[in-house]
Amino acid sequence: MIRLTVNGQSVEVEAGTKLLSAVEKIGVKVPTLCHHKALTPYGACRLCVVEVQAPGRGPALHASCSYPAIDGISVLTDTERVRRARKIVAELLLARCPGSDVIRRIASDLGVKEPRIASKNDDCVYCGLCVRMCAERMGRSAVGFSGRGPRKRLESPFGKHNGICWTCGACDFICPVGKKVSSLTSGKDTVPIHNEYNLNLDRRPAVSILYPQAVPNKPVIDKETCLHLNHDVCGICEAVCEAKAIDYKRQDETVELNVGAVVLSPGFELFDPKVKEDLGYGRYRNVLTALEFERILSASGPFSGEVLRPSDRSHPKRIAFLQCVGSRDHERDYCSSVCCMYATKEAVIAKEHSKEALHCDIFFMDVRAYGKGFEAYYETAKKNGVGYIRCRVPSVEEIPETGNLKVHYLAEDDRKASLEYDLVVLSVGMQPPKKAQELAATFGFELNDHRFCRTSAFRPIESTRDGVFVAGPFTEPKDIPETVMQGGASASKVLSLLSDVKGSLILPKEYPPELDVAGQEPRVGVFVCHCGTNIAGVVNVPGVVEYARTLPGVVYAENNLYTCSNDAQERIKEKIREHKLNRVLVASCTPRTHEPLFRNTIREAGLNPYLFEMANIRDQCSWVHMHEPEKATAKAKDLVRIADAKAVLLTPLRKGSVSVTKAALVIGGGVSGMTSALDLAGQGYDVYLLEKEKELGGNLRRLRYLLDGEDPRRELSSLLGKVEASDKIDVLTEAGIVKVEGSIGHFRTKVRTNGEDREIEHGVAIVATGAKEYLPKEYLYGQDERVLTQLELEERLAADGKRFLAGTGGAPKTVVMIQCVGSRNEDRPYCSRMCCSEAVKNALKIKELSPETNVYVLYRDIRTYGFREGYYTKARQEGVAFVRFDENLKPEVAANGKGLNVGVRDTVLGFDLEIPADLVILSAGTIPNEESKALAQHFKVPLNQDGFFLEAHLKLRPVDFATDGVYLCGLAHSPKTIEESIVQAGAASAKAAVILSKDALDLEANISHVVDANCDGCAYCVDPCPFKAVTLLEYMFKGAVKKTVEINESLCKGCGTCMATCPKKGVYVRGFTLEQIGAQISAALEAAGG
Repeated sequence: MIRLTVNGQSVEVEAGTKLLSAVEKIGVKVPTLCHHKALTPYGACRLCVVEVQAPGRGPALHASCSYPAIDGISVLTDTERVRRARKIVAELLLARCPGSDVIRRIASDLGVKEPRIASKNDDCVYCGLCVRMCAERMGRSAVGFSGRGPRKRLESPFGKHNGICWTCGACDFICPVGKKVSSLTSGKDTVPIHNEYNLNLDRRPAVSILYPQAVPNKPVIDKETCLHLNHDVCGICEAVCEAKAIDYKRQDETVELNVGAVVLSPGFELFDPKVKEDLGYGRYRNVLTALEFERILSASGPFSGEVLRPSDRSHPKRIAFLQCVGSRDHERDYCSSVCCMYATKEAVIAKEHSKEALHCDIFFMDVRAYGKGFEAYYETAKKNGVGYIRCRVPSVEEIPETGNLKVHYLAEDDRKASLEYDLVVLSVGMQPPKKAQELAATFGFELNDHRFCRTSAFRPIESTRDGVFVAGPFTEPKDIPETVMQGGASASKVLSLLSDVKGSLILPKEYPPELDVAGQEPRVGVFVCHCGTNIAGVVNVPGVVEYARTLPGVVYAENNLYTCSNDAQERIKEKIREHKLNRVLVASCTPRTHEPLFRNTIREAGLNPYLFEMANIRDQCSWVHMHEPEKATAKAKDLVRIADAKAVLLTPLRKGSVSVTKAALVIGGGVSGMTSALDLAGQGYDVYLLEKEKELGGNLRRLRYLLDGEDPRRELSSLLGKVEASDKIDVLTEAGIVKVEGSIGHFRTKVRTNGEDREIEHGVAIVATGAKEYLPKEYLYGQDERVLTQLELEERLAADGKRFLAGTGGAPKTVVMIQCVGSRNEDRPYCSRMCCSEAVKNALKIKELSPETNVYVLYRDIRTYGFREGYYTKARQEGVAFVRFDENLKPEVAANGKGLNVGVRDTVLGFDLEIPADLVILSAGTIPNEESKALAQHFKVPLNQDGFFLEAHLKLRPVDFATDGVYLCGLAHSPKTIEESIVQAGAASAKAAVILSKDALDLEANISHVVDANCDGCAYCVDPCPFKAVTLLEYMFKGAVKKTVEINESLCKGCGTCMATCPKKGVYVRGFTLEQIGAQISAALEAAGG
């Protein structure tokens, strides 16, 4: 071993080590330009000079990259002589290549702004990196230096393009000033490796992390393009990898697993629009798929979230979205379910991202905004200027001079038209994955006619093989909430199937010992998130970071692209250890969703999880002040300052725990409630099933047939039989909830059933109270017996359909159906989702029973999403007439002596129709039950503006409430089909089972704490407590009765109502002390100072 001294510090290195490596070993940074770890040291640039003093010699300057470490020498890296020499070198480099950003940055770091000698404006610094790379690593020597002194040049042998060069691009890659060296050697362009994650819109190297937030977040070597694996050259990544993690010889392994069940979720593939040649995809650069445009909008995309068109990187002024590309056609007679909403979302976001005015048009056949909250989003998009043009676009034509695109279409009034756009986005549909056939053969299940996995309405996540479950778009095209719910429902089925071995393979997560920070001065680390462009597109994030560094207690601050990503989480833990942080502040999005994540992160680094604070600079700054970046930035600084004021006063907190009552209360005995109850009972848990009516069944009792021909009554009989046979399910009919106490893990619910009160103890609750059909007040409903709802029609058709449809004197009857009755209006602005499919179902049933009957369906948009589209096609083929009307010109129904008369303005034909009708059928919407309000108050859960229960997160937590331990499914959540209700019920039972599987639950630490010395028992805090967590009590103290209050920690939610009512500082919420809140108020009143 060699021993030397660096800056007075003793260093020990192996023989043969260069001084640069020895210096870096103790963390000293030395500037370099011509050095690369994988190449032979060259010492050409001299930037890395250090002062070396050998025993018996005077100090001398040497290039540290090439000078060997010698026993006994002394090295100084920051003397005046060294700084002066580096500065001269930097000035000479800057004079040679003044246009290089890299050289300018190096020069600036060394104190050189501009050279004092004449600039040459060269594009080469003669560092020799490209020469050594080509010779040493590629084995080619296709480039080298010729001439000497001022005639020195970089060129290929004999100055000509030659066959030695592979045009691999290694020389271009390693050049520090960005010179395109390969143009000297081969004259060809390097073949790019396209970035698959960004849909080939940009490039990636042969070794890369596949996408942001990848799990695991590790680089991968591309076997197809790696020069070492294909030609046994290069190998640079192995040479520079300090972790020694690269093994070129490693091969794929086949692993055999023994499992009790399988859940398949292989996803989907996108339709390749090159098949539709007239749309120009693959021929015109400015025609993109919606997923490609999604990547353009993303902060981690090819243009960092800036809306640019690929051909010339200009900002588009007009964008067209073409719907139903690869869906709803002869080859693919299904709807891809998500395209209308993702096109609307992309149009809205594109307008938000564009600094200049941007016009977006969506060319569509029907807008299928059928999901919860979708209709409102669609209406908002229209109000914000997104245009909707009803048609199907047959062709797109490029204008060669500009690269713009002309969209030719046939308008609804049969008029040919065309519009010019800068960019065209194709809303491509979903297809089953290519490996669908292989999966089906391997696991032994069937595919349907579209090559998706075959399932059924009452078994929506079960394949045709027992023990093989499916989730996501592999069963049918669907959106995120339905996919998440199917994943949960599959898990629930597996939990039931494998209940005998439940928990046998679980390993508890272990955390490092908690650091004791008592008595330490606050050392706050601040991490400010870009959130892609969600925050950084408005707020000056680097400016906020610089400001954070000036705040009290802050010892470290940085910005991250996504602070919630895996790599950022690891970085936070690393910085906690490196800077000995004892408080962490994250300025990002909302603590409602991300606070638990960051608390867990700092816990994994050894900090108490409550030594954490958040500033919400997304919701409260960038979102609400989108067009005022300076004010948004100033406010972000304010919020960080306020959060820091609290952070320095944070103290470690401890959680309590509560035992879990291993029973569930399911409220509602329809298909959702019974499914949840059976799933939980199948996992071995006791279930109390409450139903307000005399018998179970709910809305399922009114259905007689489904679109696919399945019999609901047979399924109802099966469900009732299973519930009755289960010894784990206690059914209470004619039951209502009187009172609810407790919280997650241990609720006490008083139920009134058959006139008697009964108290039930349970650990979780599932709300499955359903909804009901709207009873119309329009179109003569209730005044004329010939006006029915779809459910009433279904009952009559099932009872004696042929007689019911028989016309007088043998003449065929005419049936007119009117859509969107009681939905998509001012009173109920949501879509009821099922109505279009119900109308198609009953129209087909009418045609089956009486083919000569005339059926008209008057509609605004037909929303037969997914595989329901095929039945819509069949209805048209069977002769059902679909007539579209405008929302502002609704149909009119009048009675006359002979029958009914329906007047409607046909928007396609452009004139008024008068249809004599024997029956008028109203597709009545779905409305929430009146009991929802009372139930919401009992369990402290919210309703949305439409009266349906509001889940914790629309996309990612569709069965959770914000109140822990209470879950949601079925029509109580929103209008949905039987199939979707069953899926959501399974997902809710899976969530409930997570709680019931535990013996005890941690309680939140941020709850109320009584300061008994201050409390005088005034009881001001008792009645206001919304959770009934405060109790007045008396005890003997120093021979006298003392009154005080007690907090039930399992009930307390830390809302602070008691703290606000207390006149004597006798109670406070941990983590929200008066001192902390006072510090925040004082900080809020300060000026940000820039």
